[in-house]
Amino acid sequence: MDGASESLVRDEAARSPATARRGRAARAGVRPPQPVLRPWLRAQSINVTRHAAALRPFRREEFGTGAAAPSDGHIQAVNRLMASLRRGLLDLSRRVTQAVTAADAELTTPRLSEVVRRKDKAQHWVQGIERIWDFYFELFGQRQSAPYADWLLSCDRIALDCYQAYWNGLGKPRPIPAPPPFCYMRTGFAPATFRRGIPLRRLGRQLNPFPIVQLPYHRLLNPWTLGAMLHESSHNLQSELGLSRDIPRAIARTLLDAGMPKNVAGIWTRWNREMFADMSALLLGGPEVVGSLMDVVGRAPAAVFAYNPRGPHPTPYLRTLISVELLRRMGFAGQAERYRRAWIGIYPPPPAGAMPPGLLETFPTACRLAVDAMCYRPYPSLGDKSLAQVVSFNDKDRHMTEEAAGRLAAGVDPGIVPARFLIAAARIALDRRLARPGVIARNFYLELARR
Repeated sequence: MDGASESLVRDEAARSPATARRGRAARAGVRPPQPVLRPWLRAQSINVTRHAAALRPFRREEFGTGAAAPSDGHIQAVNRLMASLRRGLLDLSRRVTQAVTAADAELTTPRLSEVVRRKDKAQHWVQGIERIWDFYFELFGQRQSAPYADWLLSCDRIALDCYQAYWNGLGKPRPIPAPPPFCYMRTGFAPATFRRGIPLRRLGRQLNPFPIVQLPYHRLLNPWTLGAMLHESSHNLQSELGLSRDIPRAIARTLLDAGMPKNVAGIWTRWNREMFADMSALLLGGPEVVGSLMDVVGRAPAAVFAYNPRGPHPTPYLRTLISVELLRRMGFAGQAERYRRAWIGIYPPPPAGAMPPGLLETFPTACRLAVDAMCYRPYPSLGDKSLAQVVSFNDKDRHMTEEAAGRLAAGVDPGIVPARFLIAAARIALDRRLARPGVIARNFYLELARR
């Protein structure tokens, strides 16, 4: 112990039985010096204990009572996560209190050092829980303000409709996933999703209790661009349906069996997750999803032709053409050709050397084979059905979305049209100038929020 520490501890210890001295000082009219160390020690125990108590469970009613409020299932899932972490914090708080009690009885540097070590550990734990608590507080709190509450509720209902479409189309029963996906808004360019049961950095590597879909403000403002909702929901569906391994294996096997170069088969296999999300979105939402995709990938030529050797997304130039191939297979050959011509009208063929050897040359055949393997081959996890048998968009659905487009534009109830079809309806209404963009957007959210 250094001289300053010895002096501090000695002075503090000397004050503890100082009642007589305080009395003498009071009689002499002198205010005695106030002790520092023991009150500070007690405060450390109080601070940590109160902090642990403040990280309380969420209550559903504190985020509003309307339909946009988080469901009981979402609140309960988060509270279970918080409770498991809070138990550890309460144990650390008890250890801090024990160390404070020991130091209060014996004011030595080793005892005091043990207090601050335990306090530091508890504070790190508190900070980790606070980050998680803050994340969900922000997530749920967005549901309290207009118009964002109705926007996010509408997207929740689209995601739920995607799940229901899949589960109703499966060839065999599967456990029901719960809680359903939950949407929130964030500034930025690109949407994203966080799958159920994966560790998240934002949660201190804790497991995410339900799917979360992050949507940029500008997408919510323009609902005809919300093909992204179908795409992000499909990422979650690929995982929940157990297709994360089966799909890439099927693509690799199909391309290699057809004699494709190994490097080409490897590229298509690496693209499987983003390609699946695009294909599933198209099967869920119909041809207008291609227009929504073009909104996203239609950028400067340098970006559209750029090949990323590690990226999970197909090169943007090819990505649109992959969706065009599926649209053709779905029976919309005329629309597929119109989208193809529009795309190659904007972007001429990529410059030589822009992509790996063989990728462009084999693209027409590899694309056809990959789309077939992903969408038109049966999978055991789908009940021995293909993806296109589980969810499909046909000519009847196209007529439904066109009628819904007219109703949305006129402010008339679009009826029983599925929630996911309203994205295409909004796009048709915009493309055909059936109403002003603001009218289309308002009626889109009014319809979904009232359901």
